[in-house]
Amino acid sequence: MSMSQTPASANPKVGFVSLGGPKALVDSERILTQLRGEGYDLVQTYDDADVVVVNTCGFIDSAVAESLDAIGEAMAENGKVIVTGCLGKRADVIRQAHPGVLSISGPQDYASVMDAVHAAVPPTHNPFVDLLPDYGLKLTPKHYAYLKISEGCNHRCSFCIIPSMRGDLVSRPVDEVLREAEKLVRGGVKELLVVSQDTSAYGVDLKYAPRLWGNNVYETRMKALCEGLSTLGVWTRLHYVYPYPHVDDVIPLMADGKVLPYLDIPFQHASPRILRLMKRPGAVDKTLERIQRWRSICPDLTLRSTFIVGFPGETDAEFEELLDFLDEAQLDRVGAFAYSPVTGAKANELPDPVPEDVKQERLARFMERQAAISEARLAAKVGSVQRCLVDAIDGELAIARSMADAPEIDGLVQVQDGREAGLQPGEFVDVRIMGSDEHDLYGEVEYND
Repeated sequence: MSMSQTPASANPKVGFVSLGGPKALVDSERILTQLRGEGYDLVQTYDDADVVVVNTCGFIDSAVAESLDAIGEAMAENGKVIVTGCLGKRADVIRQAHPGVLSISGPQDYASVMDAVHAAVPPTHNPFVDLLPDYGLKLTPKHYAYLKISEGCNHRCSFCIIPSMRGDLVSRPVDEVLREAEKLVRGGVKELLVVSQDTSAYGVDLKYAPRLWGNNVYETRMKALCEGLSTLGVWTRLHYVYPYPHVDDVIPLMADGKVLPYLDIPFQHASPRILRLMKRPGAVDKTLERIQRWRSICPDLTLRSTFIVGFPGETDAEFEELLDFLDEAQLDRVGAFAYSPVTGAKANELPDPVPEDVKQERLARFMERQAAISEARLAAKVGSVQRCLVDAIDGELAIARSMADAPEIDGLVQVQDGREAGLQPGEFVDVRIMGSDEHDLYGEVEYND
């Protein structure tokens, strides 16, 4: 936690540490909103805090270690620590490392967190003084927000333990999601990032039940959700989409400018045999065909994906299949991981683990191949005009993102004359692209006559 000074206040003070990705961030924002609404002050230092809440990640072993370190630091610096989030499902691991923590609860268990905070430091809430904005408290800059549409997952990928931690898919009714989005936009949000464990399965558990929002009825399914969000006049970005056939339904919405032309699809591999071992959808030829079809409908489509190299049993030939897939698919943005055993994952039992040095060598070759592809795709944008959203002003520059760039994980657009043009965070701007590198674009404000 940073060591900034906080003003003195009679209210009880809570420190907050949020680990993990966007989905954990959504949980953190909900808890923070509740705390602030009950009159707690949120402070930036351990010394100032009456109690510290740590929202943990427990998906891969390195994240478990990071979470345990964060809990340990909070215990050493403050001593009164409440643990929540994914690692909370493995209370024995936490208790063994840090037996003195006050409370442990799992993801989305807001009630247990609040009960533990109340027990440690009772609230002194005055409802007439502490009025909270109705769009809640956010950890991200106020011009973008994560919109969580479901919990859990119906897939049983062999490398993943999320279903055992978060259960099967539970979708939020579409009217509830749209109401939350509407509040966020009223509060100044310009970009909504739709997140879940499996966005394309949204609503299957609710049998796609229709709900009323505004004057229209929307089914609880991905396409209808996108149609509803498109009426709010902001950017909508889709994350964690499985390549199901009905993803085709949203591509025309992207071509029409209703949803950002951006899909985050974790393909994970390209060898049919490895995909079967992963328990992932595995028709690679069909995947390539569909990518071509999507691009023919929406030429501006940006595709981001993630892959695992060195999965147990992966042969040299199967790794070469993966490199060939990269060449053919021409994806814009790619993340990759060398396979890392996750405690409790089925994949750990598979035969023929790949030696660590081979995994790392394959990862380096994979990233080198993709870097050249990403660099070429960015270079092709030089000379174009890109609609961008400004995130920050840094010296003379405005740091912005194009429609192709999700926050934190993709590239940036550095607007060279951003300060001179008077740009502000949260503003949209058209940028003439003058140059590029492996990750980012560089340009100047395009003045429209």
